[in-house]
Amino acid sequence: MPNSDTAMAGRTKPQSGTATGNGPDVVAARGLGLTFRTSDGPVQALADVDLTIRKGEFVSFIGPSGCGKTTFLRVIADLEKPTSGTISVNGMSPEQARERRAYGYVFQAAALYPWRTIERNVALPLEIMGIPRVEQKARIKSTLEMVNLAGFENKYPWQLSGGMQQRASIARALAFDADLLLMDEPFGALDEIVRDHLNEHLLALWARTNKTICFVTHSIPEAVYLSTRIVVMSPRPGRVTDVIESTLPPERPLDIRETPEFLAIAARVRDGLRAGHSYEE
Repeated sequence: MPNSDTAMAGRTKPQSGTATGNGPDVVAARGLGLTFRTSDGPVQALADVDLTIRKGEFVSFIGPSGCGKTTFLRVIADLEKPTSGTISVNGMSPEQARERRAYGYVFQAAALYPWRTIERNVALPLEIMGIPRVEQKARIKSTLEMVNLAGFENKYPWQLSGGMQQRASIARALAFDADLLLMDEPFGALDEIVRDHLNEHLLALWARTNKTICFVTHSIPEAVYLSTRIVVMSPRPGRVTDVIESTLPPERPLDIRETPEFLAIAARVRDGLRAGHSYEE
């Protein structure tokens, strides 16, 4: 059982959004802002976001609906363009990173094509990349084994449970072996039992692959359980109000959520969410 000094270590606030790891920068945002132009006038989604994410980190983003968590992921993926500040992905612009397929993206819904088998769904990005068929087969086999879907290659999405569909979506994002995995609340629609199982599986997958993971969630326990760091964001315009370094060990059984250390970090996240509402206008 962690002692009280260790538990309190999770409540030490970092000085900025700079990562404390030793790996190279995978994502580096400085003064990042994004304002949408709408028929009702400008909507500021992000403001003055400073954040560095290092190779091999698991970073979760948490905050109220509309705080810019997904928007920030979409900026990394070059699906949205910032209107101020700078951002780099693996030392490149997001556009260059997208063109070089430097990331995999897992959406809230599995977004599998119902007319394609699981194998052909996972193959889709490899087909687009022009990967030879023999290599496609090897990659598909490897990634389906990685997400415990070996034997389901010839099933269609509608023949699988929601959790299995999400695992197939993760396999598709892993198939082209990008170092960066962007995950936009992938387990939010699943029941708690399935969600716990997939949380455990995702941690094991991250440990095996050493991917850098950016993970959006609304769940405090999920963010604390999964992450090496937790980024707390304010209501619109989205700002980083706290960056919380996890002191939990790499090995995390589900019952770690009952320890004083886990509860102390969760309380820090909750405090950060409350404090962030002072930005709301």
